[in-house]
Amino acid sequence: MATYDTLNEMQYEAVTHTEGALLVIAGAGSGKTRVLTHRTAYLIEERGVNPWNIMAITFTNKAAAEMRERIDAMVGYGSESIWVTTFHSTCVRILRRFADHIGYETSFTIYDADDQKQVMKDVCRRLEIDTKIYKEKMFLNAISASKDALVDPIEFSLGAAGDFAKQRQAQVYREYQAALKKNNAMDFDDLIMKTVELFRANPDVLDYYQERFKYIMVDEYQDTNTAQFELVRLLAQKYGNLCVVGDDDQSIYKFRGANIRNILNFEQYFPNAAVIKLEQNYRSTQNILNAANSVIANNVGRKAKALWTDQAAGEKIHFRQFDTAYDEAEYVARDIEKQIRAGKSYSDCAVLYRTNAQSRMFEERFVAENIPYKLVGGVNFYARREIKDLLAYLKTIDNAKDDLAVKRIINIPKRGIGATSISRVQMFADENEMSFYEAAKRAGDIGALGRGAAAKISPFVTYIQTMRSKAEFLGVEELLKNIIEDTGYVRELEAEGTPEARARMENIDELISKAAGYEENADAPSLSGFLEEVALVADIDDVVEGSDYVVLMTLHSAKGLEFPSVYLAGLEDGLFPSYRTITSDNADEELEEERRLCYVGITRAMKRLTVTSAKMRMVRGETRYSKVSRFVSEIPAELLSGTAASGKSIPRPEQSVRTPPRAGSAKRILREKPAIPGQIKPFSTDATSGVSLGYAQGDRVRHMKFGEGIVTQIVAGGRDYEVTVDFDRVGTKKMFAGFAKLKKV
Repeated sequence: MATYDTLNEMQYEAVTHTEGALLVIAGAGSGKTRVLTHRTAYLIEERGVNPWNIMAITFTNKAAAEMRERIDAMVGYGSESIWVTTFHSTCVRILRRFADHIGYETSFTIYDADDQKQVMKDVCRRLEIDTKIYKEKMFLNAISASKDALVDPIEFSLGAAGDFAKQRQAQVYREYQAALKKNNAMDFDDLIMKTVELFRANPDVLDYYQERFKYIMVDEYQDTNTAQFELVRLLAQKYGNLCVVGDDDQSIYKFRGANIRNILNFEQYFPNAAVIKLEQNYRSTQNILNAANSVIANNVGRKAKALWTDQAAGEKIHFRQFDTAYDEAEYVARDIEKQIRAGKSYSDCAVLYRTNAQSRMFEERFVAENIPYKLVGGVNFYARREIKDLLAYLKTIDNAKDDLAVKRIINIPKRGIGATSISRVQMFADENEMSFYEAAKRAGDIGALGRGAAAKISPFVTYIQTMRSKAEFLGVEELLKNIIEDTGYVRELEAEGTPEARARMENIDELISKAAGYEENADAPSLSGFLEEVALVADIDDVVEGSDYVVLMTLHSAKGLEFPSVYLAGLEDGLFPSYRTITSDNADEELEEERRLCYVGITRAMKRLTVTSAKMRMVRGETRYSKVSRFVSEIPAELLSGTAASGKSIPRPEQSVRTPPRAGSAKRILREKPAIPGQIKPFSTDATSGVSLGYAQGDRVRHMKFGEGIVTQIVAGGRDYEVTVDFDRVGTKKMFAGFAKLKKV
């Protein structure tokens, strides 16, 4: 028997409100899973509902397994009859029984991502689509978004009229779906879309499941897309006993198709719905909750609520602004060690950031300081495919005897060199006791290859030879940029246009920054030295044993987790919120999603929250100066403690633009650091621009007409720099450095 006296007032109300539509707005850490499990038990024990008539549905297998375990423990006998499952698993069970009603055999195959790619390749080949221009992944992305919105190929075609790109996508969508049908196969998006189609076309089948599931509960409702909403609406249509639990303030998966309107407009879809808010938090201290409440209150598209707790106020939020991203990572590492000396565990700590690329700096510092860590929801920076590909080019240029490196990139980008050709080159190399690359140089002498295959290998060899000669006079950063440009690596990712492709481009930018940082700090920079330094931190995927490690993860990966001590890193405008968000056509809507992501990050912290930012951060090998994130300014000053890197009081974001770091102090800091990669150099003279600057951002300068002022921004612009100066007498002026003739004071 379940006990209900441990529930707070609002939880108890949500558990006992069993009839009709119910929206439970469950704030972070408010015990929503507890409510769902107790509600299930209450339905059976107090309302006499047959377990057979209950369904609890969520998103991930892990969440479903956890809920199943709790329900089994609470309900006991009969609990096995309750459907506790994911959306996709639910639909598979239904379609395995009734798919023949919509033209499929019930033994249909479910295609995974690799299967989908293969089908799309075949479709593009049949339609004679140049996949160098139109990427298969771009088409798959468009089709997935359409299925999430319940738009079939016919409806998609009607909406594509007059738009050539959309018409091409419509053509591909039709062919792709026809190929799946011919193979009696469905992809993951089909599972939900086809179940909705089944219900709409077969009232008797829908009625069977409506009778079966008289009480439906949906967890993480804020993450549902249009297809999932319609599936649930149809199932609940007859009896109306639908309970959805979620938090609009934690809706952060728009890029995966989540539609926040499903939860915001719930009362419109179900006019008689009751709404219960769970605002008592059992996770965090009141200061942390006050900070979270203050930030999220700036969103317009939300349901009003404010988290509170019975716990003490706790520590203030520790805010630190640093000169460089390297300083930021060094501080976090140092502060974690300080906590360990105070008796805390590494597993108490988590470092959260906006982009995967940010992990690189922390990984390197943690390796240097011997801090155990685990990268969650991602791959070790140097183990990521795009990084391994580009490093393999550098390794081949530096040491062509590295057979693994050569074979990795001989067909990247695609040159039509298949596994058979590679195998024959390797056989020739083995027979003649030479490296794979040496054998490739003699491709014309390998009889088993044939002229066609040899002709494809020769341009690769020529390119590597050319780059080896360039390596003698180009720096590592420049060499890397040459490779990226020549191979079209980033252009291919841009053509994909997916969130995954954008993340991979950010990683490549970070690798360029790594190269620039290495050259800035090494006594005698060289390609070999760079690769050696990378090797020292690259092979660390499995070095952590046991469970006592610091967790590194993106904010998206952190949802649903909690840690005693959280470091929220990179709180700078342009990084978080991202520059793409700030400058997008629907910036207001995008900014609200970024703010929800910040709210999620803040509410992961239980006892201690540290927020950090850097004045200077290297992006794609160039120094970017940023002001403190607007989200920090939304936290009341009385909730913050800490200092800037200079030891001054906490800079508010509106001040940080007016007081950029002085170049002299930044250079001094870099000189005093050991030769660790990733440090950021201030703007300096650049021979490639054709203009020599005798000053940097933050310096005081004199203009012959406008007098004295402070340089607030320097932007590279082709052959010259655009310099922004805040003059004492005439205000802010923008000018080209070549004409301004500014002199450092």
